[in-house]
Amino acid sequence: MARILVLYYSQSGNTARMAERVAEGARQAGAEVALKQVKETTVDELLEYEGIIAGSPTYFGQMSAEMKKLLDESVRHFGELEGKVGGAFTSSANLGGGNETTIMSILQAMLIHGMVVQGTTEGDHYGPVALQSPDERAEQQCRALGRRVAELAAKLFD
Repeated sequence: MARILVLYYSQSGNTARMAERVAEGARQAGAEVALKQVKETTVDELLEYEGIIAGSPTYFGQMSAEMKKLLDESVRHFGELEGKVGGAFTSSANLGGGNETTIMSILQAMLIHGMVVQGTTEGDHYGPVALQSPDERAEQQCRALGRRVAELAAKLFD
């Protein structure tokens, strides 16, 4: 059984709701899931999981400072996250408000760690996006992300 960390920062609650749907999808795929706010997570905990899915609101086209701080600190384990499965999601106030650049900034950090990132041919290709409060479309995309990461992690680690 793959162990998946769904890690998020949320100020308004929108990204937290997305994180819950991502965790739900990973559980549906049979994964053991930890759903944690970034402030409750240490960089050392990243080593405990086969999959890490990170979510952040979009701030000026980038991830939140809290998420960036944890990812910056993860350099302490550079090379030790290689091969783990990663994914990302975001919420923002506007369409074209920097959603994809936020997701890509998270995925770039994961790729630099040597993590495996799987895209999708359907819906939000890089990762789920919600405009303000997640609607049913965004929630479906979140569940699908959780399932994809959990299924790939199970293939690679079970």
